[in-house]
Amino acid sequence: MIIPTYADVKRADSMRGSQIKRTPLVRSPSFANMCGSDVYLKAEFRQKTGSFKIRGAYHKMRSLSPGEKAKGVVAASAGNHAQGVALASSLEGVKCTIVMPKNASPAKIAATRGYGAEVVLEGSNYDESFERATRIAGETGATMIHAFDDPDVIAAQGVIGLEILDELPDVEEVYVPVGGGGLAAGMLIAIKETHPHVRVVGVQSDSFPSMHLSVRNSARTPVADGPRTIADGISVRMPGEITFDVIRRLIDDVVLVDDTAITKTMFLLMERMKFVVEPAGAASLAYVLENKPAPGKKIAVVLAGGNVDMYLLGQIVDKGLAAMGRLLKISVLLPDRPGAFKGIVDEITAANANIVEVVHDRLSSDISAGSAGVTLSLETEGTEQANRLIESLRAKHVQFRLLT
Repeated sequence: MIIPTYADVKRADSMRGSQIKRTPLVRSPSFANMCGSDVYLKAEFRQKTGSFKIRGAYHKMRSLSPGEKAKGVVAASAGNHAQGVALASSLEGVKCTIVMPKNASPAKIAATRGYGAEVVLEGSNYDESFERATRIAGETGATMIHAFDDPDVIAAQGVIGLEILDELPDVEEVYVPVGGGGLAAGMLIAIKETHPHVRVVGVQSDSFPSMHLSVRNSARTPVADGPRTIADGISVRMPGEITFDVIRRLIDDVVLVDDTAITKTMFLLMERMKFVVEPAGAASLAYVLENKPAPGKKIAVVLAGGNVDMYLLGQIVDKGLAAMGRLLKISVLLPDRPGAFKGIVDEITAANANIVEVVHDRLSSDISAGSAGVTLSLETEGTEQANRLIESLRAKHVQFRLLT
């Protein structure tokens, strides 16, 4: 097992060329006010292909010998790594095969093909796709480019740590999303070599806490498929061997965050910063906003990617508004006669809430004859205003159910 070193990270930095961006580190007064820390956001979602993954893929590609390049490369991925390897292959003129699960996002499949890769759809999850990719590599002699457990890939992801230290040398804590651990391992090597006092914290989805459990158990610990999570980019059952070795020695902590916090954070990033960040990419900030772990300290938070399914964005907006008490959805049962609805509208107007959507229903089986059901989506300023409206409706003896 080859463990990458600080020298390897520096080498990766020197080999990046003009293709890999130095992404901005953006100070956020809004998030600073929310969590009591001086917050800087490392905007890796602005990297080419919309994710940090291109860093490792491109460095690995440039490190191959001419003979290896001639035989091509193969990788397994459901999203960001696929696009990173596909673009890196295109830039270097190398034949590329990407194995993706059959249920991968059509948009991500199209984007991967758009970068010039041959896409093979195999299996229902990453593990089954990885098995097929391994067989292809064995049959063709192509080089397998692992999504995280490769020393060249890890070293290149570590350059993000160098960039943070260069721009924010007095940083005190760094928060980074963890799936298989390639990003965290690389950044730990980069940061701890020269700034061992900087606290580095990995953040995982509580549905797939594989690295969290592995560090706690001092041994790689697999997890079964957890509850469905929107953070599919960090849904990894088993940490890598190399990544675990680095992380168990150098990490200060590996913590967990849930989908509710991630959803709220994605919404806040869009509203306050105009940043569109994918669920896995927002996990580290979600933990910081939810737990406020570093009061008064200067912290850097890695926003690892921005490839969000467009159908998910609408849900994120609605769920984000609901989580903040700014979207109130109620179902009201009214007598089916003229003017009955006006009293409800008057109460909403008096509370200065805004009606976003009205759905009128007379035909459902749970609505008795002579009655009408009305589902209302209301925009409010926040929880306090929503609660005032709810109490007002109760005082008027309105029959209603809260849906959010």
